[in-house]
Formats: sequence, structure tokens, C-alpha cells
Amino acid sequence: MSFSDIFKSSFLENVSAVSPLDMALTLTLAFGIGLFIFFVYKKTYQGVMYSSSFGVTLIALTMITSQVILAVTSNVVLSLGMVGALSIVRFRTAIKEPLDIAFLFWSIAAGIILAAGMIPLGVLGSVVIGVILLVFVNKKSHVNPYIVVLSCDGHDAETRAMDYLKEKTQKLVVKSKSAQSGLVEVNMEIRLKDDNTDFVNELSAMDGVNSAVLVSYNGDYMG
Repeated sequence: MSFSDIFKSSFLENVSAVSPLDMALTLTLAFGIGLFIFFVYKKTYQGVMYSSSFGVTLIALTMITSQVILAVTSNVVLSLGMVGALSIVRFRTAIKEPLDIAFLFWSIAAGIILAAGMIPLGVLGSVVIGVILLVFVNKKSHVNPYIVVLSCDGHDAETRAMDYLKEKTQKLVVKSKSAQSGLVEVNMEIRLKDDNTDFVNELSAMDGVNSAVLVSYNGDYMG
């Protein structure tokens, strides 16, 4: 190999495999759609503790995926090597909310579509998905299940409190019950008729009721 052959290596030839305009356009669009995904995630989040780092991850994941696909589409040999390299990657982070999986796949799919040059599909598809999530996830929040933790002095107080709850709620299901000497604690899943929760104040003021707690039910309750 002569000295001039060194500068004819395929590594230097790959520098111009992707044009600067394609890179700038793809990464800019990926950043914009990533921000939109982050906005939808923030507006539709219904978990217990909101994680801002997960939202930033959605933006980064969209841009990283588009960058990888740009490299893969520019070189067939690189695409085969990329498949082998990514197949050994394993992530151990637990996904606590089922809806988070949809946002992760949305970010990855948006990055792939944009890098493949299907810009209208990536933009319009993301807008449609975002609107659907905003409408259906935030629709009729009062029908979401809640948990009422009720502490009473005895059976009579428990009966009066449960009869009152049946009048004020749309649905009531006992999840668990524990009884001690002179004390009864009941956990109930309820569905509200509307967004008004003043009945909890009236319930706690009833004779024989020690406390009444209303908790949003996110699906992690074990009873």
C-alpha cells in the first residue's frame, strides 16, 4: 500500500455519505417532533410521580434514532453491522406506566420515519397520534377509579358510611377490610358521578367515622 492509498480509505469516503443538508433537516425535524411528543407526554401523564428526565429521553431518543437510520441508509454494509451491534444491547429500566411504552415506540418510529425521508408521514402521523392521546387519555377524568380508605368505630358506623357512599358515587366495590377491637378499616374502589369530592369532608364528619381518605387509583393497588 502506497502513501497515497491511505487517503483513499473507505473511512474518508464515508464522510460525505450523508449531506449536511440532510443531517440538519432530519435532526431539526426530529427535535421538533420530539418536543411535541414530550408536550403530549406531559399533558397526558397520569402516574403518581412525574419524571422530567423521561420526557427529555423521548426527545433524545427521537434524534438518536434518526441519526442511526441516516447512517444505516447511507451504507448497506454498515446496516448489517448495526443490526448485529444493536442486537446485543439490553436495557434493564422498568417501565411502570403502560402508556410510557407507547411514547417510547412513538419516539423510535418517528425517528425512523424521518430519517427514511418520509417527512409528511412522520409529521402528520405524529400530530394525529398526539391529538388522539390528548383527547382519549384526558377524557372524563371523573370516571377514573378512586380508592376510599375508611376508618370506623364499629359495624353500625361502617354501614352508615357505606350507605352514604353508595348514594354519592356511581359504583362502589370493597377491595379489602380489616377489623380490630372497636375499629374497622375498609378499602373501597369507587367511581365518581362528577368531579366533586366534597362528600369526603361530609363522610369524615359522620358519627363513628374516624377518618376518610380519597386516593387516585393508578392500577398498582394490591388488595
